[in-house]
Amino acid sequence: MPKTIEVTELILRDAHQSLMATRMAMEDMVPACEDIDNAGYWSVECWGGATFDSCIRFLNEDPWERLRTFRKLLPKSRLQMLLRGQNLLGYRHYEDTVVDRFVEKAAENGMDVFRTFDALNDIRNVRQAIKAVKRAGKHAQGTICYTVSPLHTVTGYVEMAEQLVDLGCQSICIKDMAALLKPQPAYDIVRAIKEACGEEIRIHVHVHATTGVTLVSLMKAIEAGADCVDTAISSLSLGPGHNPTESLVEMLEGTPYITRLDKSRLVKIKDYFAKIRPRYQEFLSNITGVETEIFDSQIPGGMISNMESQLKQQGAAHRIKEVLAEVPNVRKDAGYPPLVTPSSQIVGTQAVFNVMMGRYKVLTGEFADLMLGYYGATLGPRDNEVVQLAAKQAKKDSITRRPADLLKPEWEELRSSALSLKGCNGSDEDVLTYAMFPQVAPKFFSTRDEGPKNLGKDPAAAKPAAPAAPGADAGKGPVTTTISYDVKLNGKTHKVTVAPSA
Repeated sequence: MPKTIEVTELILRDAHQSLMATRMAMEDMVPACEDIDNAGYWSVECWGGATFDSCIRFLNEDPWERLRTFRKLLPKSRLQMLLRGQNLLGYRHYEDTVVDRFVEKAAENGMDVFRTFDALNDIRNVRQAIKAVKRAGKHAQGTICYTVSPLHTVTGYVEMAEQLVDLGCQSICIKDMAALLKPQPAYDIVRAIKEACGEEIRIHVHVHATTGVTLVSLMKAIEAGADCVDTAISSLSLGPGHNPTESLVEMLEGTPYITRLDKSRLVKIKDYFAKIRPRYQEFLSNITGVETEIFDSQIPGGMISNMESQLKQQGAAHRIKEVLAEVPNVRKDAGYPPLVTPSSQIVGTQAVFNVMMGRYKVLTGEFADLMLGYYGATLGPRDNEVVQLAAKQAKKDSITRRPADLLKPEWEELRSSALSLKGCNGSDEDVLTYAMFPQVAPKFFSTRDEGPKNLGKDPAAAKPAAPAAPGADAGKGPVTTTISYDVKLNGKTHKVTVAPSA
């Protein structure tokens, strides 16, 4: 009897986050929900990642209302989100009671599956969120960020999976945010986790399509025992996005595996989003082919585009090859962190600084914190000389404890600040919105009554595609938000703009 391979559909979150900067308006997703709900997916990813940020920054839309709407429109589906562990959906660590409150409210508003990860694969940074998910009675999915380095091994990934299972995770996700997971490692890691943790532990595999090999990787993962894989409907797939849902279904035909997906529903979903896609031409990634050089550089395609943009702003676009060569060096010095939010932006920007100003002549505040342990522990040792430079610049010592242990209770202060803002409705959800994005939330609260914006345009009037920059898990789509630095060196001011992803 064939084994049923379950599928998580990414069209309502990571697909448009990776390809069109998370700009898709809710009203352009609503008409497809009935077919999505009845297509037979194991889960539908629809929230988290950069969606929260994009909703309030660009779309004038309440992300909590988006979640509630999905809950109403997808009554048969498990709703799934991407959660950055102790960072939640923001770009810093939050104190434990804020983490607890966020998970509680997300569950109350309709979330079922919490895919929880930490950029450094530091288990300490996901423990609190997973406990909160379990307490809420929801599905806790522990996540392993896949990367390649001299120190990352199958054994190490298995040990992390065992730790996540010990925390009570009901499933394990292998998250390949840069399309680095080749077929044989996919097989080896899935098989080893199954053997170590038991066949009953669910394994989900998430890959991107940028390098062109990962549909084969999904097949090998399935042969090794994977229970569920992530795909995106074909009209919003490939490039820096994901493998097509329909291709997976056809690939399994004639094998010992099947899916539960309704092919007629998939065609309707495909056709619908094929009509929607041209409206967002302005935001579409310009990465449309295959980029196998990522295997050598370890740099996601969109991260390259972001660094190109930074260099152009400084009149140094011709130095991109120097920066690309420097990124692996910075990553090694930092202990080989996976290149996923926020470590991808931190490492990439420091590489730009090193090329433009001399190696470690200037450190970004974020890179100094990474070197000093304020984002968590890395698998490899950090370069001691750079650690000393970071300590001198930041005027603080390195730490080995969990970063969130240094935080004081902050809920009441966050609540007081949020309630003082015009337009804040006083709910815990609004307080959490403010906590995630304190610079953006005030404007959003004040304009929320004007209603959501749809940035999609008539294709005939659309502008040329914008340059791709980090917009999601590993820096794959156009920019969602930026942070600018004015750096003075030898009397000259250098302006550097960093694009965080989610």
